[in-house]
Amino acid sequence: MSVSDTRNVHRIGFLLAPNFALMSYASATEPLRAANLIAGADLYEIVPLSIDANAVTSSSGVSVECGDLAALGGGCNILFVCAGGSPRDWVMPQRVHGALRRLARQGVRIGGISSGAYILAAAGLLDNRDFTIHWEHAPALREAFVHLVPRQARHVIDGDRITCAGGVAPLDMMHTLIAERMGTHFARRVSDWYLHALISEPEAPQRGSAAERFGTHHPALLTMLEKMEATIEKPMDRQSMARLAGISVRHLDRLFAQHMKTGFLQTYRDIRLGHARRLLEQSPLSISEVAYATGFSSAGHFTRCFRQAFGSTPNATRRAISSQS
Repeated sequence: MSVSDTRNVHRIGFLLAPNFALMSYASATEPLRAANLIAGADLYEIVPLSIDANAVTSSSGVSVECGDLAALGGGCNILFVCAGGSPRDWVMPQRVHGALRRLARQGVRIGGISSGAYILAAAGLLDNRDFTIHWEHAPALREAFVHLVPRQARHVIDGDRITCAGGVAPLDMMHTLIAERMGTHFARRVSDWYLHALISEPEAPQRGSAAERFGTHHPALLTMLEKMEATIEKPMDRQSMARLAGISVRHLDRLFAQHMKTGFLQTYRDIRLGHARRLLEQSPLSISEVAYATGFSSAGHFTRCFRQAFGSTPNATRRAISSQS
């Protein structure tokens, strides 16, 4: 579609949750503003929304004036739910879930940015759908909605559902959506406006590679480290891991000592405890449930290991997080 063929303004709504991520919001809205400037016409209208028509403050303290979701949401072509990192901010009133479901039935495309997918899941809008969420929030979503499996992609478009991992990934998502409507050449001009020369594919990873995260390029060690991340709830023993990597148990011990500067069990435990800390921060699971979800045999054993690693008990850590909210 050429610019001259475009007659209707597309209204893109953004339902902002308290403490939404400002970078995610800007990465999603700025390409739309640039598209209007480049076209010299109003192709897109950006409609910030809240559940009560009051301004919403981002996690960085920037406040955005908003319209009323109930009054304006139905006039949008797409409605994105944009949320941040605190689970308290993902708990929306049932009337919001109902409004989102109603808009979906009316033909509005519904999307989630960053942890916005969690709110869509709570509204029942991601059942039997392909979707993504920011990698940091994926464990909390999987624990809360055991029937849902998010993809670790930058953005996913599944018909009338559009989800994005947040951060700078909305730049890639908006390139896709603008190209869908205006053609790839025009979308490229918008991306160039922001020096966004390297447009990632939707399925590109959200995080750096395991080699970058762990600081090693040894193939057998990377195989084991990635398996550790994938088997947090049911840790594998040393012998099984060595067979997986095609090495001896003795060589396994040498690799961890040489490259990780610690042993197999301690490395595995550190990965599991890091996952546990994220669950404490982002999920409503009890301490016992977090313990079992991260492969510990009891809450007492989990508490001792957690305090040794972080200098604080799981309960104290959760209380500290709650007091900051």
